[in-house]
Amino acid sequence: MYEDFVPERLAKLRTQKGVSARDMSLSLGQANNYINNIENKKSLPAMQSFFYICEYLGVTPQEFFDEENPNPEALREFIAEAKRLDSKSMTHILGLMKELNNRK
Repeated sequence: MYEDFVPERLAKLRTQKGVSARDMSLSLGQANNYINNIENKKSLPAMQSFFYICEYLGVTPQEFFDEENPNPEALREFIAEAKRLDSKSMTHILGLMKELNNRK
């Protein structure tokens, strides 16, 4: 399962960040093809390297593995802003979200 999930999730999050596999590899202090090898299912990162990858992408390990969260950074920002709302505003936003989700 993770042999497919990790490369696909890594590619998606890296693309969202707008960085090339080569640039990310070099930023992590690795060979220029390091991320490419992971995304092409030639290797998986060691645990310590995985944590560096998460840090670079700006996600927690939990967010990395959360398949139902396509954009962890945006969701984290959304939650942070929601925490600042008063009760009435939160109720309105929640109602709007439910309405939008029912349209699908």
